[in-house]
Amino acid sequence: MAEIKLEASWLEVLAQEFEKDYMKHLRAFLIAEKKAGKTIFPEGKNMFAAFDHTPFTEVKVVILGQDPYHGPNQAHGLSFSVRKGVRIPPSLQNMYKEINRDLGLPIPGHGFLESWADQGVLLLNSVLSVEQAQAASHQGRGWEQFTDAAVSALNKGRDHLVFLLWGSYAQKKGNVIDRSRHLVLTSPHPSPLSAHRGFLGNGHFSKANDYLSQTNQTPIDWSVPN
Repeated sequence: MAEIKLEASWLEVLAQEFEKDYMKHLRAFLIAEKKAGKTIFPEGKNMFAAFDHTPFTEVKVVILGQDPYHGPNQAHGLSFSVRKGVRIPPSLQNMYKEINRDLGLPIPGHGFLESWADQGVLLLNSVLSVEQAQAASHQGRGWEQFTDAAVSALNKGRDHLVFLLWGSYAQKKGNVIDRSRHLVLTSPHPSPLSAHRGFLGNGHFSKANDYLSQTNQTPIDWSVPN
């Protein structure tokens, strides 16, 4: 266990996953891909960044994504987020538009969402790695089972969380969530292909903060400091 670089409170609830066959197969797959000279995003030290920035005991809001970005310098372990200096992806642009409409906050000039993660927003992709320029190339290798375990642990081990499930993929992954213990907000995905069908105008950011206030939690500052 000492070799696993996972934040302590998360390791406490997910330690058993690292002993299972699927995780051993996943680790072997990633090692083989690296040995074959393939470029994997994000770099190894950032694969668990969502957990590192948002400990299990501090999660307030969960935003589920699907796969890391597969272009250079984009993915750094937080769903929807990109490093400063990288063009803001279209889905995140639409998230910013909705925050502006919903809360009146200015649209940021970059896509680095670490400030959200550090406040308790778990920015969790279902799959935590990808090969460069090969979208969805690490799907079905075991990451989904690991992140399902993380969602299940939050569902059972915490109360009064907000789950933002955008698009059918996230909604399916969130089927296990107990709606009597947590707030689950669903809408189409913020992708340009679907945002106009109900993501824009969903009011999820103010609804999340209202729920946090009602359950005696500090709301999220959804502005992104420049």
